[in-house]
Parts: sequence; structure tokens; C-alpha cells
Amino acid sequence: MDNVFVLLLAGFFVGTLGTLIGAGGGFILVPLLLLTHPDLPPDIVTAISMAIVAANAISGSIAYARSGRIDYHSGILFAVFTVPGSIAGVYLTAFIPQTVFHVLFGILLIGLASFLFLSKNSRPGDGGAYHKRATQVTLTDAGGTRYLYRYRRYMGILISLAVGFISPVLGIGGGIIHVPALVKWLHFPVYIATATSHFILAVMATVSVATHIAQGSYADPAVLRMVLLLGAGAVAGAQAGAFLSHRIQGPAIVRALAICLALVGLRILIIH
Repeated sequence: MDNVFVLLLAGFFVGTLGTLIGAGGGFILVPLLLLTHPDLPPDIVTAISMAIVAANAISGSIAYARSGRIDYHSGILFAVFTVPGSIAGVYLTAFIPQTVFHVLFGILLIGLASFLFLSKNSRPGDGGAYHKRATQVTLTDAGGTRYLYRYRRYMGILISLAVGFISPVLGIGGGIIHVPALVKWLHFPVYIATATSHFILAVMATVSVATHIAQGSYADPAVLRMVLLLGAGAVAGAQAGAFLSHRIQGPAIVRALAICLALVGLRILIIH
């Protein structure tokens, strides 16, 4: 996987799918790195993944901003509360054994996939309909589609705190947790959830990368080369993913997310 073309292509694939479902792509890149570079310690694997997630999320957020589907008020609030956990999570990765890392990653992905498959579809916007302190949002995207929904702000903050901590520990970026949470628990419309999740990822992943830089995680020239090439592919892929997101139905995005979760989770446990 150290070939220039292979790295660029892998980055493009990760960026496309990661942006399409609002998950950042780390859930694909981490198992790919575990398969192709089994000797890399967990902290370096997550450092590489978070750098690509940051590049992907920033590029994807620019594309989503043009579509007008980012809920900035909620996104900024949630992003702020991911920061403390993301810093702590980066430092924790140095103390996680590889075996534990593999098992935790596989179980997390399969659990999330099961939740998406088994949970009933909820009507967007009813997450706080009967709660006195529910936050109501009205948003009109660039295409003129109007979205009206409610959610419980404090629940979103608690979710963001947890996502901020878990994401850098496993190098998955957090969108793969945040998108299901926004859709199923906070009842965001799927299109708004994927775009807003990507915006949150851009902030959170950038903080994680800065922390990794301070730790010297990218000091190895081979690691830095991998980051730059994968990142270049991910930036281009993010634009492709945002373009495709306008042409795929919301439920299909959720199903694609669940299928990807299950397949990758099983693969991780099998190679373990």
C-alpha cells in the first residue's frame, strides 16, 4: 500500500464514502491500515487516520456549505464539546495494546450496525416535540428545501462529549457514531445530519491532529508521506462524496452506513 497511486486511490475511496455518509472515512482507513501495516502501533494508526479524516472533513464541509445543509448553530455547539474528549483520547491511545484495540474497534462497529438495522425509523423533527426545552431549528438549503426539526440540546452535548473521546482512541473520526446519533436519537433529517456531522468532524479532527503533531506522531518520514498522499486523495474524494449525496435518498445512506459498519467490524474481529 506504499505505492503512490495506491495511496492516492485509497484516499479518494475513503474520502468519497466518508463524505457521502458523513462519517469521515476513518472507519474504512483504520482496518485498511491494520491489514496492510500490522506492525504499526495503535497511536500511529489513529494519528494517520485522524489526519485523513481532518483533510476529508474540511474538504467535505466546504462542499456541504455550498449546499446549505449544515446546521451551524448546532454544529458549533457540538464541536466545542468534542474538543476536551478528543485531546484526552489522543493521549490514551499510547497505552492501548493492539489486541484490545482490534477487539474494541470490531465490537463498536458491529454494535452500531445492529442498532441501525433494528431500530425503528423515526420521523425527522420529533426528537424534542414533547420536551419543554427542545431546540427548534428551521433550515432552508441551497435548493430551496425547508427542514423543520426539534432536538434536545443537552442530549446532543452528552453525545458529543462521548464521541470526542472515543473518536481519536479508535481513529474513526466520530461521524460513524455522530450520524446515527443525530438521526436516531436527536431526529435530525438525514441530509442535515451528514452535513452537520462533517462540519463537527472538521473541528474535532483538526484538534486531534494538532495534538498528534505536539506528540511527534508524524515525525517518521514514511508516516508523513503516507499522510500527505492519502490526504490528497481524500480531499478530492470528499468533493465526489458531497456531489453524490444530493442524488441518493436519505434511507439509502443510512442503510449503506449500517452495511459498511457490519462488514468492517466482522473483518476486524476475523483478522484478530
